Amino acid sequence: MLAQILSGAVIGLEAVPVTVEVDIASQGLPSFTIVGLPDKAVEESRERVRAAIKNRGAEFPARRITVNLAPADLPTAGPSYDLPIALGILVASGQLILPDNPGLFLGELSLDGSLRHTNGILPLAVMAAERKTGSMFIPDADAREAAVIEGVRVYPVVSLLVLFRHLAGLNPVAPYPHMIFEDIETTENFEFDMADINGQEQVKRALEIASAGGHNIFMQGPPGAGKTLLARTLPSILPVLTEKEAIEVTKIYSVTGNIPGGQSIMKFRPFRSPHHTTSRIGLIGGGTHPMPGEISLAHRGVLFLDEFPEFPRHVLEALRQPLEDGVVHISRASGTFSYPAKFTLVAAANPCPCGNSGSEGKRCTCLPGMVARYQKRISGPIIDRIDLHVNVPAVRVDKLTSERRTGVENSAVVRERVQKARNIQITRFKNSGIVANGEMSTRMVREFCLLCQDSLKFLRLAAEKFSLSARSYYRMIKVARTIADLDNLAEISPTQIAEALQYRPKE
Repeated sequence: MLAQILSGAVIGLEAVPVTVEVDIASQGLPSFTIVGLPDKAVEESRERVRAAIKNRGAEFPARRITVNLAPADLPTAGPSYDLPIALGILVASGQLILPDNPGLFLGELSLDGSLRHTNGILPLAVMAAERKTGSMFIPDADAREAAVIEGVRVYPVVSLLVLFRHLAGLNPVAPYPHMIFEDIETTENFEFDMADINGQEQVKRALEIASAGGHNIFMQGPPGAGKTLLARTLPSILPVLTEKEAIEVTKIYSVTGNIPGGQSIMKFRPFRSPHHTTSRIGLIGGGTHPMPGEISLAHRGVLFLDEFPEFPRHVLEALRQPLEDGVVHISRASGTFSYPAKFTLVAAANPCPCGNSGSEGKRCTCLPGMVARYQKRISGPIIDRIDLHVNVPAVRVDKLTSERRTGVENSAVVRERVQKARNIQITRFKNSGIVANGEMSTRMVREFCLLCQDSLKFLRLAAEKFSLSARSYYRMIKVARTIADLDNLAEISPTQIAEALQYRPKE
């Protein structure tokens, strides 16, 4: 007898339907074969399925069982096919009769028949909603994640026996209620606050601009000046994710199994800080079975690269295309995979190997050649792709010892300004497919960045004096547009152009 169960596979970040076909032959020696390009985890599902069926009181047929994962040319990986294979065996052996259009099934089985957490639930829920599958049966631990998607009934399944009784009409399982994005409560306690930072007002202003417009920022200064602290304070002033952004981010974290415990969806922007010994694959993504790297895990959030020049040159050069396009393409023999990578790059570096070059109180012990070689570890094209360049000077002793701190803003106040500026941008780009000024193309800059005659004249003089490249020219306009949004101005004035010019790298 033949049984067909609908399931799904995640390729990259997108899900595709997979039909699990189970045939139990009336003749032949007992065997259990899985075909359809299964990986090791799928092949081992034979033993998990056999034990789960027996331990839940059902009969495992001692016949020739053939399982086909169709389409047969699609590589199938992971343990999520355990549940549909077990269900197919019960149906094909006549122990269970399925209703018409029962839905989509997936989940990893324990040997006792209970279901375990399975990665990649959210992309499969999106696929089920788009294809109007109707229902999906998934592990109970993953129901909150799938219930965020509207248009699909999510049934939380604790075990194979519970699913059997539901489908047989003996003990129906209630669908998990749909979770409205705005009503999902999440609390995040930020480790650092802007009010905790002494001095560095110019750097804090640059971080505010970077947060509001999604601009890349490079901080350079001596050791102990506060570069790392400033970067780690950035999450406390970032704008909240929109629903579309949150689903994009949660897809990545769902596939990689990195969703924080107890959360159904990522509502706060991610902050990733890989060590400078991270490999190219670790940063960009890839591997035998390609997975997203750090730049994709930082999608719609922050990628903080501390000790920027210490990263291997070939690793940094791999950032060029993602910084420009907001997506990374990974080609392997099994196919080409695309992962989103629209992140805000925050880089920090010392000015020289000893870190004291240009410092007022300490003497630099580096030879000129050493300083030049150290600074050349970061190529010009990478520097050109960074919008904001700020110097982080050592904090004066009087700032550290002062007990009076009047006029110091905390992160909540700064974040409110940032959110207002981002809301302006979301409204501006509602029909353009982007959400922040930092994502604008050259055509969009011409369309959305209104410049008065004085601003154009000032900008022309600046481009000639500082020999700005075409990329730098347009990036400076984007920064000026963000500054104008923070000031709630519709038109960019010379004041915003002048401030944006301050953040260009000093030759």
